[in-house]
Amino acid sequence: MSETPDPEVVELAGKVFDLARTGDAEALGAYVDAGVPANLTNDKGDTLVMLAAYHGHAGAVTALLARGAEADRANDRGQTPLAGAVFKGEEAVVRALLAGGANPEAGTPSAVDTARMFGKTELLELFGAL
Repeated sequence: MSETPDPEVVELAGKVFDLARTGDAEALGAYVDAGVPANLTNDKGDTLVMLAAYHGHAGAVTALLARGAEADRANDRGQTPLAGAVFKGEEAVVRALLAGGANPEAGTPSAVDTARMFGKTELLELFGAL
Protein backbone atom coordinates (compact mmCIF):
# COMPACT_ATOMS: atom_id res chain seq x y z
CA MET A 1 0.00 0.00 0.00
CA SER A 2 2.82 2.41 -0.66
CA GLU A 3 1.92 5.55 -2.51
CA THR A 4 4.17 7.24 -5.01
CA PRO A 5 5.54 10.35 -3.34
CA ASP A 6 4.42 13.69 -4.70
CA PRO A 7 7.31 15.00 -6.84
CA GLU A 8 6.88 18.48 -5.37
CA VAL A 9 7.23 17.12 -1.84
CA VAL A 10 10.34 15.17 -2.86
CA GLU A 11 11.79 18.33 -4.43
CA LEU A 12 11.05 20.38 -1.29
CA ALA A 13 12.63 17.74 0.95
CA GLY A 14 15.73 17.72 -1.22
CA LYS A 15 15.96 21.49 -0.95
CA VAL A 16 15.64 21.35 2.85
CA PHE A 17 18.32 18.64 3.10
CA ASP A 18 20.60 20.83 0.97
CA LEU A 19 19.98 23.77 3.33
CA ALA A 20 21.12 21.56 6.21
CA ARG A 21 24.26 20.53 4.31
CA THR A 22 25.12 24.15 3.49
CA GLY A 23 24.20 25.42 6.95
CA ASP A 24 21.53 27.99 6.06
CA ALA A 25 20.16 28.31 9.60
CA GLU A 26 17.73 31.11 8.77
CA ALA A 27 16.10 29.28 5.85
CA LEU A 28 16.02 25.97 7.75
CA GLY A 29 14.35 27.66 10.68
CA ALA A 30 11.78 29.26 8.39
CA TYR A 31 10.92 25.93 6.76
CA VAL A 32 10.56 24.18 10.12
CA ASP A 33 8.48 27.09 11.42
CA ALA A 34 6.27 26.69 8.33
CA GLY A 35 5.66 23.00 9.01
CA VAL A 36 8.61 20.94 7.76
CA PRO A 37 9.27 18.32 10.47
CA ALA A 38 12.31 19.21 12.60
CA ASN A 39 13.26 15.51 12.54
CA LEU A 40 12.83 15.02 8.79
CA THR A 41 15.00 12.11 7.64
CA ASN A 42 16.37 11.07 4.28
CA ASP A 43 16.48 7.55 2.84
CA LYS A 44 19.47 6.70 5.08
CA GLY A 45 17.82 7.93 8.26
CA ASP A 46 19.97 11.06 8.40
CA THR A 47 18.12 13.94 10.03
CA LEU A 48 18.56 17.60 9.22
CA VAL A 49 20.59 17.88 12.43
CA MET A 50 22.84 15.01 11.32
CA LEU A 51 23.53 16.66 7.97
CA ALA A 52 24.15 20.09 9.48
CA ALA A 53 26.41 18.59 12.18
CA TYR A 54 28.41 16.44 9.78
CA HIS A 55 29.02 19.43 7.52
CA GLY A 56 30.15 21.66 10.40
CA HIS A 57 27.26 24.09 10.76
CA ALA A 58 26.80 24.84 14.47
CA GLY A 59 24.31 27.65 13.79
CA ALA A 60 22.05 25.37 11.77
CA VAL A 61 22.28 22.68 14.45
CA THR A 62 21.30 25.21 17.12
CA ALA A 63 18.39 26.52 15.03
CA LEU A 64 17.04 23.00 14.48
CA LEU A 65 17.43 21.95 18.11
CA ALA A 66 15.63 25.13 19.21
CA ARG A 67 12.71 24.01 17.05
CA GLY A 68 12.41 20.55 18.57
CA ALA A 69 14.84 18.44 16.57
CA GLU A 70 16.23 15.49 18.52
CA ALA A 71 19.93 15.87 19.32
CA ASP A 72 20.51 12.11 19.62
CA ARG A 73 18.42 10.74 16.78
CA ALA A 74 20.54 8.05 15.16
CA ASN A 75 20.54 7.26 11.45
CA ASP A 76 19.95 3.79 9.99
CA ARG A 77 23.55 2.83 10.83
CA GLY A 78 23.19 3.79 14.51
CA GLN A 79 25.30 6.94 14.15
CA THR A 80 24.36 10.11 16.03
CA PRO A 81 25.01 13.72 15.04
CA LEU A 82 27.41 14.08 17.98
CA ALA A 83 29.54 11.12 16.88
CA GLY A 84 29.58 12.53 13.35
CA ALA A 85 30.75 15.93 14.62
CA VAL A 86 33.49 14.25 16.66
CA PHE A 87 34.60 12.25 13.61
CA LYS A 88 34.74 15.42 11.49
CA GLY A 89 36.53 17.41 14.23
CA GLU A 90 33.78 20.02 14.45
CA GLU A 91 34.19 21.29 18.03
CA ALA A 92 31.67 24.15 17.67
CA VAL A 93 29.07 21.62 16.51
CA VAL A 94 29.97 19.28 19.37
CA ARG A 95 29.37 22.12 21.83
CA ALA A 96 26.08 23.09 20.16
CA LEU A 97 24.84 19.49 20.34
CA LEU A 98 25.86 19.15 23.98
CA ALA A 99 24.07 22.43 24.77
CA GLY A 100 21.02 20.93 23.03
CA GLY A 101 21.06 17.85 25.24
CA ALA A 102 23.05 15.35 23.18
CA ASN A 103 24.29 12.31 25.07
CA PRO A 104 27.95 11.43 24.35
CA GLU A 105 27.20 7.76 25.12
CA ALA A 106 24.36 7.45 22.55
CA GLY A 107 24.77 5.65 19.22
CA THR A 108 27.09 3.08 17.74
CA PRO A 109 29.83 4.00 17.90
CA SER A 110 29.09 6.66 20.49
CA ALA A 111 30.75 10.07 20.48
CA VAL A 112 32.90 8.89 23.40
CA ASP A 113 33.98 5.79 21.45
CA THR A 114 34.69 7.92 18.38
CA ALA A 115 36.77 10.39 20.40
CA ARG A 116 38.75 7.48 21.86
CA MET A 117 39.28 5.93 18.41
CA PHE A 118 40.76 9.16 17.08
CA GLY A 119 42.65 10.21 20.23
CA LYS A 120 40.61 13.36 20.77
CA THR A 121 41.42 13.79 24.46
CA GLU A 122 40.08 17.36 24.57
CA LEU A 123 36.63 16.03 23.60
CA LEU A 124 36.88 13.14 26.05
CA GLU A 125 37.53 15.77 28.73
CA LEU A 126 34.51 17.75 27.53
CA PHE A 127 32.40 14.57 27.76
CA GLY A 128 33.72 13.80 31.24
CA ALA A 129 35.04 10.49 29.91
CA LEU A 130 38.70 10.64 30.93
